[in-house]
Amino acid sequence: MLWEEQGKQIMIKTPSNFSFKHNLEYLSRSTNECLFHIYENKVRKAIPVGEFTTLVEISERDNLVLIVEFLGNTRPAYKSAREQVVTYVMDWFDLKTDLKPFYELAKKDSVLQQAVKNFNGLRIMGIPDLFEAIAWGVLGQQINLTYAYTLKRRLVETFGRSIELEGHQYWLFPTPNDIAKLTVEDLADLKMTVKKCEYLIDVAKLIQLGFLTKEMLLETNDVKEAEKMLTKIRGIGPWTANYVLMRCLRYPSAFPIDDVGLHNAIKHVTGSEQKPLKEEILQLAQPWNGWEAYATFYLWRFLY
Repeated sequence: MLWEEQGKQIMIKTPSNFSFKHNLEYLSRSTNECLFHIYENKVRKAIPVGEFTTLVEISERDNLVLIVEFLGNTRPAYKSAREQVVTYVMDWFDLKTDLKPFYELAKKDSVLQQAVKNFNGLRIMGIPDLFEAIAWGVLGQQINLTYAYTLKRRLVETFGRSIELEGHQYWLFPTPNDIAKLTVEDLADLKMTVKKCEYLIDVAKLIQLGFLTKEMLLETNDVKEAEKMLTKIRGIGPWTANYVLMRCLRYPSAFPIDDVGLHNAIKHVTGSEQKPLKEEILQLAQPWNGWEAYATFYLWRFLY
């Protein structure tokens, strides 16, 4: 059984190659994160279930089990709603992916072998909500990560909703409905480019009207087809598309090859004087076939 309820707690069994510690380290990489709080090796996060908002605290027991506890009065009365929370947590931590094949290839790969040794058990921490994933990709275009987090906080705290517990606010990312009704002028105080404002509103409208869904992208069952669907949308280029396919749709062969962080990580690992050319990356990545997303995520880990 993957999960069970014991009293008011939910126990989720984790795979053998899972490290809560390494995943928390990834989640802790910015002090300006606004969508969850980490303290004492636990993470607290608000998770929407329909119109209802739950607040969970996730911790680990004996390296084998994640404990999910509902805080305040936010435990859903219906089991089906609690199942939605479990699905979200399992998706967030990517608990269903079997990493054994990736580790086998990585151990023999000169670029990846140190990463899998140092960070064994790290998972691609996901962004289960499609609009949030695309918005984060758009916000991060052509700016540094620090400023991207600042923009995200402004967007979330202006247009998202929150619940409060013990003096802390726990925010939910704005929904497509929240953003679709806005104008570029409404977003002016966020201090991001007019183009980014337009892209966010356009994507929100597409999702709100049902012209873009997670299911549509998954039904292609093909990373290149899904990438084409996304890059037809104004403001989504190959980098943003592959970032979304990697962190939201869980395509293991998604490959944001133009990512500056990836280039810097390869430069670091290979000890090169300069960043690799795209042709060089394609050459290095040949053995990663089918696992490009995980290879990228593990290499990024050297940067924080």
